[in-house]
Amino acid sequence: MTKQNVVAADANSGINMAITMAVSGTAAQKPPPVPGSYITISKKKLLQNLEINSGGGARINSWVDSMRASSPTHIKSSLPLSDDQNSWNVDHPSALEFFEQITNASKGKQIVMFLDYDGTLSPIVDDPDRAFMSGAMRATVRKLARYFPTAIVSGRCRDKVYSFVRLAELYYAGSHGMDIKGPSKGSKYKKGAGAVLCQPASEYLPMIDEVYKELLEVTKDTPGAKVENNKFCLSVHFRCVDEKEWIELAKQVGSVLESYPNLRLTEGRKVLEIRPTIKWDKGKALEFLLESLGYANCTDVFPVYIGDDRTDEDAFKVLRERGQGFGILVSKTPKDTNASYSLQEPSEVMAFLRRLVDWKKLSLRRQFRMRRQLEEIKMLLPN
Repeated sequence: MTKQNVVAADANSGINMAITMAVSGTAAQKPPPVPGSYITISKKKLLQNLEINSGGGARINSWVDSMRASSPTHIKSSLPLSDDQNSWNVDHPSALEFFEQITNASKGKQIVMFLDYDGTLSPIVDDPDRAFMSGAMRATVRKLARYFPTAIVSGRCRDKVYSFVRLAELYYAGSHGMDIKGPSKGSKYKKGAGAVLCQPASEYLPMIDEVYKELLEVTKDTPGAKVENNKFCLSVHFRCVDEKEWIELAKQVGSVLESYPNLRLTEGRKVLEIRPTIKWDKGKALEFLLESLGYANCTDVFPVYIGDDRTDEDAFKVLRERGQGFGILVSKTPKDTNASYSLQEPSEVMAFLRRLVDWKKLSLRRQFRMRRQLEEIKMLLPN
């Protein structure tokens, strides 16, 4: 690392700002400047270099702040927590307590269920490889899929989330919706005989694999850091990393991404997500699945999306913009969200899903009785 005098030219003001800046020895080699002379670079380029090279730069600090927030962002308020919680609950009431309001809104419409996995169907755990769902939750989701088209929408690799859920009758959207496959069996809603429906980022696979290897290398000496290859995106888990190491970890990730402008970084719950810059997310996946089910422009569809993470906000936003169905955020604390309702934890998610199944079964029984009564009346009427 060498010191060089640098002039940053501001095109608007015409003022040259002479500063001393650290220039990495790994940069492209150029003839050395004459002692005491200046290299002229644009102000924009200067700011980019400062972000990259300065310890704890603005970009790194921004990432670390997001890491601490463990998305979605907690609402900042000067009110006492109890008042804050009460105010938030008014705008995002419990989906269990307002269950009848939700089912009344869905009458005459086809409910379609979209479920995140981590933190929604399974608890958040230190080791992402051990985020197993309970047998009771699996049985509940299996029953749910008998009555409603059901999709798992996760940031995980599709094959990985399937290995956790192990229900062939569901739709699976892995890698934040960039890898979608329909049910392989046991679903009356399936289309395409289980074929892969959508992989919009397939051209990025070689790049993703390359970045995965680089991230493994740069993070190998950071205790607790875990890099997960989700096929079309990557996750750097820092749940088990000492908070004192977060800035260094963010720098390590940033040093790799500098060479890959076609990848972007987002934050989830104690995880940094690296994915292609294409305009595709869980909201796009929701829309694609609705279209695949034949509900693209229908007014008689009622999508319900349940999730706990910042990445689920894209789906919540789509539902609000469509004016159809509801988003349900899984969270114990007030957070900024586009969801309409809330549940506190996976156990409440299971209770809500069970109640939805019971409601549907009761509705079907009522419809059957009504049809039978109408048939009996017809039989009694003279020809």
